[in-house]
Order: sequence, then C-alpha cells, then structure tokens
Amino acid sequence: MNMKNWIIWGGMMLAGITQAQEKLTNELIWNSRTFNAENFTQGPSMKDGLHYTLKKHNTALGDYIVKYAYQTGDSVAVIASSKSIFNDVKKGFDGYQFSTDETQLLVETNVESLYRYSYFAQYYLHHLQKGTTKALDDLGAQRMATISPDGKKVAYVRDNNLYWLEIESFKRTAITQDGKWNEIIYGATDWVYEEEFALVQGFQWDPSSTKIAYLQFDERQVPEYGMDMYGGLYPDRVSFKYPKAGETNSTVNLFIYNTLNGQSQPTRLGGMENQYLPRIAWNTNDGSLFAFKMNRTQNQLDLWRIQSNAENQLEEKLIFSEKSDTYIDITDNLFFLHKSAGYVMTSEQNGFQHIYHFDNDGKLRGQISKGEWEVTQIYGIDENNNIYFAGTENTIGQGIYRVNLRGTKFEPWMGKPYTGGFFTASFSEGMKYFILTHSTADAPSTITLHNQKAEQIRELVGNIPLKENLKKYGCVKKEFFQFQTAEGVKLNGWMMMPEGAKNNGQQYPVLVAIYGGPGRNTVMDQFEGKNYLWHQLLVQNGYIVVSVDPRGTQFRGKAFKHSTYLQLGKLETEDFIATAKFLKGLPFVKKDRINMQGWSFGGYMTSLCLTKGADDYHAGIAVAPVTNWKYYDSIYTERFLRTPKENKNGYEDNSPVNHASKLKGPFLLIHGSADDNVHYQNSMDFAEALIQANKKFDFFSYPNKNHGIYGGKTRLHLFQKMTDFLLENR
Repeated sequence: MNMKNWIIWGGMMLAGITQAQEKLTNELIWNSRTFNAENFTQGPSMKDGLHYTLKKHNTALGDYIVKYAYQTGDSVAVIASSKSIFNDVKKGFDGYQFSTDETQLLVETNVESLYRYSYFAQYYLHHLQKGTTKALDDLGAQRMATISPDGKKVAYVRDNNLYWLEIESFKRTAITQDGKWNEIIYGATDWVYEEEFALVQGFQWDPSSTKIAYLQFDERQVPEYGMDMYGGLYPDRVSFKYPKAGETNSTVNLFIYNTLNGQSQPTRLGGMENQYLPRIAWNTNDGSLFAFKMNRTQNQLDLWRIQSNAENQLEEKLIFSEKSDTYIDITDNLFFLHKSAGYVMTSEQNGFQHIYHFDNDGKLRGQISKGEWEVTQIYGIDENNNIYFAGTENTIGQGIYRVNLRGTKFEPWMGKPYTGGFFTASFSEGMKYFILTHSTADAPSTITLHNQKAEQIRELVGNIPLKENLKKYGCVKKEFFQFQTAEGVKLNGWMMMPEGAKNNGQQYPVLVAIYGGPGRNTVMDQFEGKNYLWHQLLVQNGYIVVSVDPRGTQFRGKAFKHSTYLQLGKLETEDFIATAKFLKGLPFVKKDRINMQGWSFGGYMTSLCLTKGADDYHAGIAVAPVTNWKYYDSIYTERFLRTPKENKNGYEDNSPVNHASKLKGPFLLIHGSADDNVHYQNSMDFAEALIQANKKFDFFSYPNKNHGIYGGKTRLHLFQKMTDFLLENR
C-alpha cells in the first residue's frame, strides 16, 4: 500500500498514556456504573419559552415535576407529584404532557413496550388547579394519548381503534369500531411503518381542535410472522404482521374526522396497493392538511394539500412532486413558517440534503442552504423565520447553525466557527434558549445552556467523573484517517492501537468493527459510550481496532450514498476488502490476523467479508445479521434493491447464505431468538447452509432476546463471549 494515500487528520500521531494504570474488564464496562455517562433529560419546555421541566423522585413526593428557569437554573415550583396526582407516593409515572394553557397534565403509567418505539400505557388526566385526577380509559391499555391544541379534548388509541374524549364532560366517543389485532389498525401504524419510516402515531389534531386526521392500516393480507417465547411449560407464540421483500403490504387509508358532526371523510390518497403515506401534518398557516404519498419503489414523493371547501367537501391538490433514479429518504424536516410565509423542507435533489423554501401552494421560492455538505436536522424556526438546524462538517462531525429565509445570512450558532466534535441541540419554545450537547470521539458529552444569542449561560453536565475514569483506565485516543482504494475511492476511518505500536517493531492483530449500511456511520467524531470502552479493552489486550465507512453510508452526498443502489452489499464488501488490503500494508499489522465484528447490517457485512472476502479476513463475529435479503422487510429492502422479482441477481449475489461454501476462518454467529426485526430465521438458514457446506463455525442463541440482545447480564455475557473469541483468534 502506498503510504501517500493514507491521510492523517489533524497532523498528529497517537499520543496516549504510556501504561494503563488499571485494567478494563467486561464486568466493569457492562455490569457496573463505572463508565455510566451523566445526561440531562429535559422535559417539555413551558409555553413562555423561559422555563422547562424535569421529572425527579424522592420518598416524600414520589415522582414529581419541577419547573426551572432557563436563565438562572433556579427551581420555580413543583408542578405535580405522585402524591398530588394519585395521593400515593409509591405510584410512579413515566412520560407527561401539558395542555396548551398548562392547566392540565396527562401522565402515563404502566408502560409496556410493543416494538422499537411504540408502547402501551395507562393514562391519567390531572387538573393542576382543581387537583382532580381521572383515568383516561379503564377498559384497556391506551396508546399515544394526545391533548388537543385547545386543551379541551384528548385523542388516543385502544384495541386498534381511535377514540376522542371531551375533558369537561369526560364523554368518550369511538371514532372507529372495527379495529382488531393483526387485521385493522386505526390511529397507529403497522410494524414496518414504525421500523422504517419511524412513524408511530397515525393521527394528528388540527390547529382548531375540531378535526383529527388519521390513518387506517388494513393488514389482513399481510403475511404473519411468529416467534416462540420460552419460559413456561409450553412456549408462548407471538405473531404479528411483517411484510417481507416483495410480499403484500398493508393497504393504508387517510381519513379526516370532524368532532362537531361525528363524521369521517375519506381522502382519495389512500386505499391503493403499492403506495405509502409516510407523513401527515396540519399546516399551521391555513389549517390545511399536508400528506406525503410515495410509490412502493420509493423513487417518487408527492406532497398533497387537503382542505375543506364551503360545502365541507374535501379538495385535494398535488402541490409538490420529487422524483429520483434511485430512492428518496423520508425525514421530519418539514416546518411551517410564521406570517403565512409558506413552509420549508429538505431535499437531496441537487446532490446534497439542503433546505428549500416553498409557498403554501407548493411553489418553490428558493434554495436556502447550499454546498457540498448536508443538513442533517431542522430544529425549528423563530418568530422572524430564522431557521435553526444541524449540519455536517468534514463528513465526520456535526455543527449547529442558523440561516435566514433568503439564505443570505448563514452563521454558526455557537458564535464561532465549528472546531470539531459532534453537536446536537434542544430548543425551548420560540427558540429563546437551547441546550447544547457536545462530545468528541474520545470525550463524553458536555451539556451547556445558551440563550438566543448563543451565549453560554452555564454548564449543565460536565461528565467529569467519567472523563477521569477514562484517564484512570488508560484509554488511548482514536486516530482519524482517510485512505484511497485501488478504485480511487477515498474512505474515512479511525484507528485505536496500543501505545507505541507504530514504532516498537511488533505486529498486532486487527479488529475491523463496522456497521457499513445506509443511515448510520461509525466514523464520527462522537463519543460511542460502552462500545468505545469495549474497543479500549481489546486494545489493552493487544488488538488494533479499526472502523471504516464504505460507499453507501451517509454525509458525503447523494452519489456516494446511492452508489450501492440495486446491489446492496457488493460495493461495501469491496471497500472492506480494500480496507483489509490497506491494513496489510501497514508494518505494525499482523497480516494474517485481520478480523471483523458487526451487528445487524454490520453482521451482514461481516458474513459477506468472511465468505466473499475470506482471503483477506481471518475470523469474524456476526451478530443478528441479515443473511438473505428475501427475509427482511419490504420498505427497507425494496428501497435499495426493489423487489426480488425485479432484481433477482441483486438479492442472490449479495446474500451471505449463498456464499457459505467460501467460509475459511473461524466464525461466530449470534442471534436473539425473539428478534422481531432481523428474524432468527436468517441465522438458522445461514447455519444450515454452513452445515451443508461442512464448514466449522460457532453459533450462539440468546433466548427470548430481541434485536438489541439486552436485559440483566445479557450484554455482559455477549461481550465476554465476543472478547473470548477474539482473544482466541488474535
């Protein structure tokens, strides 16, 4: 490897601690609080934008909500508590929301997880002035209870039906009645919408609080997936609707319900097969409903405006359409401007994700942000229509920025240029204050409070104990680098290694720790928590740990991200094989001991690299991998590969199950038996293919564990198993 193609960012080589004063262990990392980071979990901002709330706990009040002033940090009042709400300090509550006038509080208890984001709960309405508390519904667990903008009503989902309740009379009205598990869903979304569009709540109040837009999912024709849950005399069978690639999706309809007359009006956007309705939002300027519609191929996105005419009939108008040769990502970057100035949203149409301004009729007024960098998230808009957003820096960092509507005044929203690391922000109502979180690859978060001028008011969290423990246990620094493949592609990476490894004449085994798929980069100037500590443990045990972002990952523009279209896994594997070849060219690397580990898409990539790349990778650990793309869900898989019928080779050429005979080195396959996301079926089929190819491998199953494989001492067991495997193969 030509060392001229290896660029060291920052111009400095590793300068870590000469010797670890104390030894890291998995027990310390995964089963103690030694390396727990302190966070700042702010509750809702108050409507004045000057105060925020936090939930706390003590023996006298139970759970309680405290009101704080942003400017001073002083507690202003205890708003409510377990004692005042339930007259029982032992009865806790989880989330909470205020009515618009902040006279009422909706709290949730007995939370029970459903899928990745969704859950069931029991909700209670508490009147702060009257001191009264009422259960929202005692006929079953509820979901997504939401107070109307006027504070007089609540809408929620129970038993797959949508209800609304008038708070004053506590009269409950069923908007729908035929909802049924695994058949019809109202006001919530199905598994695949939640997982791939991050859309959980399928209803929205309009600004006047007289209408509710809601989705109906008819999933009766969607194939059902079942999992056994072990523990009793006979396993329990859990079944849910899961559309795999090319299979039947739910048919989705959009309705608008009027609380004044009790009528639901169907829109003509829904009811068709092979389309998606991934977002709905009420326009705060004119009270119209905006609905996004997307074809199943996900390469055309239409924005429709729906409003009622004088005869109370729905008028639906297509106001914007975007097309792509590949696919279009769905984001939450749609914001309505003040003073009826239209709306802003992001798009990749010019090669990088940027902000565009439209009037209320969908006419383009202008592109606000520009350049070979990306807007990652819009946070909000102030009363003067200044837009606050996060954007990429050097493809591995993120800064916070503000820009005016014309795009003529663009400024870093820290009052100074970006200087490194990863920033996120949380703004108060009206964008008057914001809480800034900043970390780097080697330093956990510092959390600070700032005013609208971006002046720091005070530090909220410094994570000093954790930072001191990182020094105490001799953590080395990450070294970011960039190298060029034989194809001329520049790839970003980082490396962690034992102190002095470059100059002591020794050679070290390497772990390439990866994800490698769309939507998530591993090479970021951002603290990675417990995974960072595990990598440090491996360094202390003589490993060099490396991570690289291949083609198909984000923040480098549409061309780089979409280059893997229709052949997901092919170019990524080539880039990881190029990574191994690059590492072999380094004098301090043990060339026959380059190993790989990954989870989910990273497990998929590990499986491919240990088969298609068996000549370059010695050993690998694949956790919860996709091994056959036919087994994964429709929205994700078809976004990148289209359907199996349309792209047979794209599915078969890059599914590890079809390359089992190429495995050469040690291989550890791990999966949770109750993985509702990447089904256990993937690993079972891959195991069978390896068996029939007469390949030696290790397979470990975690009973009743989902895609995250956690709970109790599960993570400790998992990471100790992976550590043992890597130490045996160094």
